[in-house]
Parts: sequence; structure tokens; C-alpha cells
Amino acid sequence: MDKEYENIKIHTEDGITFVSLNRPDKRNAMSPALHYDMEDALIRLADDSETKVLVLTGEGEAWCAGQDLKLYFRETYNNPAERKRSNTASHHWRWEMLSRYSKPTIAMVNGYCFGGAFTQLCACDFAIAADDAVFGLSEVNWGIIPGGLVSWNLTDTMLPRHALYYAVTGEPFTGKRAEEIGLINFSVPKDQLRERTLELARKLTKLNPGVVRYTREAVKAVRRMGPVEARDYLGSKQDSLQKADKEIADRVGMKEFLDQKSYRPGLGPYERPKQD
Repeated sequence: MDKEYENIKIHTEDGITFVSLNRPDKRNAMSPALHYDMEDALIRLADDSETKVLVLTGEGEAWCAGQDLKLYFRETYNNPAERKRSNTASHHWRWEMLSRYSKPTIAMVNGYCFGGAFTQLCACDFAIAADDAVFGLSEVNWGIIPGGLVSWNLTDTMLPRHALYYAVTGEPFTGKRAEEIGLINFSVPKDQLRERTLELARKLTKLNPGVVRYTREAVKAVRRMGPVEARDYLGSKQDSLQKADKEIADRVGMKEFLDQKSYRPGLGPYERPKQD
């Protein structure tokens, strides 16, 4: 994508697009201008043929320190139109877009992740953090609660007792602890963070994108369904996938497993057949 932004950086390599929040002097705290940049970029990247996987990260020593209290809250206090606009953009890209994005998303947490940053963290499909990354919900220290969708996201992503403990105490925790309580997938040494993220991203680019997308959507949707509704939904989802994807309709994967015996689960990665 050719467009450049003031508050974010975008770099694509081999189908993997890194989108970095770029306010390192403010620990990548989110201003209204950053929200507008991110909203525009995600809309464009959704239709970008070169982007197969999106990685969200931050410049400098922080992933994201939450909302910029001065620019996002104080400076829009007496400007209801601007506050509504920035609030709408903030919610749109951080949750409505990311949680249902058309392409796989990975949060690469390189440093501080605080407050409102938990929304986009939980919205991403996968999350990998540096062992020494610092997570925290410091709202209790300012006399406010983890609002927006933060509290809801916490109890949806991790066990409620862990969510309650860190929200009430404001106690920070490391990447290693974030993995233990299920907030992220993996915690790795910081010097391995980028390569481990690329490893996962490359794995995703080799899979059938239609199957990946439908699986992501299905797993997220059935969490709030009963067994009867989930069974009906998953059956309809599979039928829809077969109609939308010729590779699935032709049962390529099934043929490779049963007839050609070229794929054995657990004995090596499945790679999509090369197209002539």
C-alpha cells in the first residue's frame, strides 16, 4: 500500500503486513488522529491483494499505552462532535473491524500494553508477546473503571478471577504471566519476537485463506451459542464454504489425505497445492 500516515507505519514483506503504531515518544498512546489513521489503513488493507496476514505492533519500547488522556479525553471534552467522531473511529477499528477482519491478525506485543490497548489485543486472532512486555490496567489508580469493551474483553479472553484481580488491583504483569492466564498465545524472548511472529504468519499464508477465514469466524461465533445452535450454524458455515471455495468443493484436502496419502496430520505441515 502506497499511502503514508503520520501516526502509523506500514510495511509488507512476503504477504505479511506489519502495521505499527508510531507515537513512540508517547508510548504509542492513541490520539484521535491515530484512530483516524488506523481506521483508514485497515479499510485499505482489507482489499490489498499483497496483504495475506496483518501484524499489529508498536514502534519503540511500547505496544500501546492505551488512550492518550490529554488528546483523546481532555481536549475533546468541550467538543462533543469531535469526541463522538474519535470515539466512533476508535471503536470501529479496534473492535468492529479487527475482531471480524477478513484476514488473519496477530498482535506482536513488543512492550507496554495498558488500558484501552487491551481491546485491540483481544480483537486480534492471535497474540505473541515478549517475555518482558508489561501489561496493566491502571484505570483504578485514576478513579475510573476499565471501560469501553476492556472489562468485557478481559472476562471473555481469560478466566474471570484473573480478570477481576488485575482490574481491581491495577497490578502490572509480564508477557510470561499473560501466557499463563490465557491472554496471549505465546511469550518469547524479545530478541525472538519478530521471528516467532513471522513463523506463525508464514504458516497462516500457506493455508487455504477461505478455510482459515471461515474457521476463525466459526470459532468466534459459537462461543456464545448453545450446542443445538452451534451445530446448525457450523453445518451451514461448512456448506457456505464449499460453495465459496473451489478447492474445498473439489475436496482437494480430503483426496490428498485419503487417496494420494500426501498429507498426514501431525507428521508435517500441510501446504496448499501449487496452482499451475
